[in-house]
Amino acid sequence: MVKQIVGSTLRDDTNQDLITNFTSTKPASWFAGKYREDKLDGGHVVLLGTGNQEAAKDALAAWPGGLQLGGGVTNENALEWLEAGAGSLIVTSHVFQNGEIHHDRLRALADLVGRSRLVLDISCRKKDGKYWIVTDRWQKFTNVEITPTNLDYFSGYCSELLVHAVDVEGKGNGIEGNLIRILGKWNKIPITYAGGIHSWKDIEMIALLGKGNLDFTVGSALDIFGGHGLKYADLAYRNKPGFETMDYESLTR
Repeated sequence: MVKQIVGSTLRDDTNQDLITNFTSTKPASWFAGKYREDKLDGGHVVLLGTGNQEAAKDALAAWPGGLQLGGGVTNENALEWLEAGAGSLIVTSHVFQNGEIHHDRLRALADLVGRSRLVLDISCRKKDGKYWIVTDRWQKFTNVEITPTNLDYFSGYCSELLVHAVDVEGKGNGIEGNLIRILGKWNKIPITYAGGIHSWKDIEMIALLGKGNLDFTVGSALDIFGGHGLKYADLAYRNKPGFETMDYESLTR
């Protein structure tokens, strides 16, 4: 079943503290079909826990090449997921684990599937005024800060970066503005920001603070996921080619 959760409450050993914002009665393939119909490529299919591989494959089959697949991706199963229809693979725990960055695994995976098919999830939390990549269900801090130099390094192995602002993710209480500023200034490969979006004001601020350089993903605030802040139909409409956008660069001068 499709769920929207507060990701920072997920644990490997127990779901006792898991906060679930929404559970859908529709299968993952229904959402995939809807994204395909509205040409919203790059949607995320994330496996949470076990026993959901067939549901994920059904979603990928509903739109071959149009979705990104994450959750438990490793060197051993990466090609299988691409063959199942994933357009790209989102890699998290295989590379970011136990507070460490496994550079050998990152290199091997990029060699195996190709940089163009890889998305790195470098989700982070704030500590001492800086943003640090976190691992193990976002519970352990690494010593790797979100900086231009480190973004340069990771971009050498992937075609896109996915950045969850963990402290606000899934809570619908607003975005992490300072993190968005850092990401927006870099602008070398696509970055998708996630975390705290609950209104059009948040989306406008992402464009403003990120100088129009960031993509974003919306979860629990969306009406099709039980939310009340944003309507899926409105987002799909604004995503159409030719839709006018503001000159956010001029607003930041």
